Amino acid sequence: MALSGLDIYKLLPKTNCRKCGFATCLAFAMQLAKKAVSIDKCPYLSPEAKQLLEASSQPPIKLVAIGSGENRVEVGNETVMFRHEEKFHHPSALGFIIEDSLPAKEIEDKVKQINQLKFERVGQKLDVNLVALRQNAGKDKFISALKLISGITDLGLVLMSDDLAALKEAVGMVKERKPLIFHATKENLSGFAALAKEFALPLVVSAADLETISDLTKELNNAGVSEIVIDTGKKPLKDKIWDFTQARRQALKKSNRSLGFPALALVENDDPYEEAIEAATFIAKYAGIVLIKGIASWEALSILTLRQNIFTDPQKPLQIEPKVYPIGQVTDKSPVMVTTNFSLSYYTVLGEVEASKIPSYIVSVDTEGMSVLTAWAAEKFTPDKIFDSLQKFGVKETVSHKKLIIPGYVAVMSGELEEKSGWEIIVGPKEAAGLPSFLKKL
Repeated sequence: MALSGLDIYKLLPKTNCRKCGFATCLAFAMQLAKKAVSIDKCPYLSPEAKQLLEASSQPPIKLVAIGSGENRVEVGNETVMFRHEEKFHHPSALGFIIEDSLPAKEIEDKVKQINQLKFERVGQKLDVNLVALRQNAGKDKFISALKLISGITDLGLVLMSDDLAALKEAVGMVKERKPLIFHATKENLSGFAALAKEFALPLVVSAADLETISDLTKELNNAGVSEIVIDTGKKPLKDKIWDFTQARRQALKKSNRSLGFPALALVENDDPYEEAIEAATFIAKYAGIVLIKGIASWEALSILTLRQNIFTDPQKPLQIEPKVYPIGQVTDKSPVMVTTNFSLSYYTVLGEVEASKIPSYIVSVDTEGMSVLTAWAAEKFTPDKIFDSLQKFGVKETVSHKKLIIPGYVAVMSGELEEKSGWEIIVGPKEAAGLPSFLKKL
């Protein structure tokens, strides 16, 4: 449990020696409470106090890493129950279940299709994260399928098998990629724990109830396994959500570290629409990893879009880099229009300009991510700001004319902007949807 500044102060030597860089021990304690400095700054901290402070500084939900390199994915380390309290930090990992019993050609085609599930939305890249291979056939088939999959994808791997011998051979093949092992139970705990510890790999632990999971995670910790993912098995949606919510509440509100681990949800619904809805529900309600079977691009995009919205900072709007964006095969005679750097505003304008098929320049003004009307009301989208952007980005040197199109909703500033900038101001449509016809008439 996190300690307050006064709690931390009671553990300090109270000498005010200033060797930590602060005038008093109390000032140092306040900075420790905010996690702005390290406890190592204090040279006189007792071993007991240091151990207590280190324990209190640990995140309530363990951070677990799967994969390596650019495709490494981290889940857990969340600090709040509800997004509006602060934000959620590590987006849920989305993966796809592949059965080893499928023909090799079908496995190859599925994995190649999964590799293509890459999207861009409002300037952000949306990627899937994991490929989960599940053993249904014998060990040889499982190993053969893993060789095939690992050779054609760089995504993180989940190895799903109850066959310890098959798992050990599989792990030996791909250990450098740090796969997730699925899954340890009460019956096989010692063997799976030894495997996870030997190769320093994350391990899924499964049980039907949280009390048993709590006992198993304690045993795993004692056995030297710290990267754990919890799974409460196949249940109705409402029961699974209850489990995830209670585990999160226990970790955050009760400091129950035996349940302070990311959770995994398996979604296997024959109806792809129902599967997408269930996956989205688990992402909204605390699943750190969601594994599905459907690989259709529309299904993945819908889930990833929901994930993007859930894991953005509610206190910080999505924004793009303020600069001049050339759209199409622009020339020095191409129209120039201005908008804010709020992602939704920019990409809405971008889509309509592209639809018009008229090459144009879009000047994105830094409004701290506010939309046009909001920025205008907050005095972030003003004649001065727009004129400064035109000069900063060298728009005058980019085009041979001095005509600037502004959004119709801020037509009131046209006179002042024209006077300040020396540009001819053209008032555009209020809605971006009117841009194609407006540009063609222009």
